[in-house]
Amino acid sequence: MAERIWDKFLTDRDKAVFEQSGFGAKGGGGKKPALLIIDVNYAFCGERPEPILDAIKKWRTSCGEEAWESLPHIRKLVDRCRAKGIPVIYTTGTVRDDGWDKGSWAWKSSRSTEDVSSGAPEARDTNRDGNDIMDEIAPGPRDIVIRKHKPSAFSSTMLTAFLNDLGADSLIVTGTTTSGCVRASVIDAFSQNIRVVIAEEACFDRSQASHAINLCDMNAKYADVVSTDEALAYVETIDADYNLPTGKPLGA
Repeated sequence: MAERIWDKFLTDRDKAVFEQSGFGAKGGGGKKPALLIIDVNYAFCGERPEPILDAIKKWRTSCGEEAWESLPHIRKLVDRCRAKGIPVIYTTGTVRDDGWDKGSWAWKSSRSTEDVSSGAPEARDTNRDGNDIMDEIAPGPRDIVIRKHKPSAFSSTMLTAFLNDLGADSLIVTGTTTSGCVRASVIDAFSQNIRVVIAEEACFDRSQASHAINLCDMNAKYADVVSTDEALAYVETIDADYNLPTGKPLGA
């Protein structure tokens, strides 16, 4: 079996447990997937590729160079899904300028007061809101953008309702962070019996160990973790009609 990104973090005991317990079987994708791109914004990517310890000086939640390595993989999936007529759904965060609605996000970082509309104070002269989706994968007129307050793309959002409107039965998941918002969204999808395929190289995290181990855990129990090439091959098998947005103003 080909080595997976998480193998170097597993003990021999862990490997034996996975082998004998039956976890990690291929679940398979659905017949009508939607592409979900989770929080690929300037707060998590920064404005240019640079080592993470440099990137987080300006954007405290940046994932550094790993974010920029994932962008071309996400771009490939976006382009191919649009060409196939597969829905493309983005999420990003939202917070008031005064930070009043941060809730529990304010509890676990000494730099959480920086997360106002323009990101860290040092970044204000860029005119970039940290929650702006990256230009490299910018939403198109027929794509859907969901703004959320919590890790899961499903938490207090319209995602399930949009999937129903689209007629989608499954998800191809990309984005960040693997251990946070990606994992939370995948578990919520699993809890609704929604099949999930995760494009490995199209996900990223600020912690290398957390990235690998959470991919391992999701592949074991909740989703199929596949390469971007495998995800693209899966996209090519889809032949379905969706109730996509028109991308035009009402009455136009």
